[in-house]
Amino acid sequence: MEKKRELETYQRFRKQYPDYFGAIEALGTAVRQAGPLDEQVIQLVQLGAAAAIRSEGAVHSHARRALEAGASPEQIRHALLSITSTIGFPTVIAALSWVDDVLERAASKT
Repeated sequence: MEKKRELETYQRFRKQYPDYFGAIEALGTAVRQAGPLDEQVIQLVQLGAAAAIRSEGAVHSHARRALEAGASPEQIRHALLSITSTIGFPTVIAALSWVDDVLERAASKT
């Protein structure tokens, strides 16, 4: 139920502020075109950043996007494990639990 509410909130604000969301999307496009990193690497980097700020919604989003970009569950988990000394064990464990939400959902769809 919580995920549905998050999606509804996102869609409501996207409709209410189309210029703002357009600018955010344009920024994302510009960032992706600014250098040599592929989409999978970009999503894993953003996943680490989302974990660092303890944003459950962003961890869900970037884990899902990393999967869509071809990352394996092991790569996603390893990306988080690799930042333990930077963001701390409790934060990594929380992020891993949020990633498991996404991975379980993805597995149930196959």
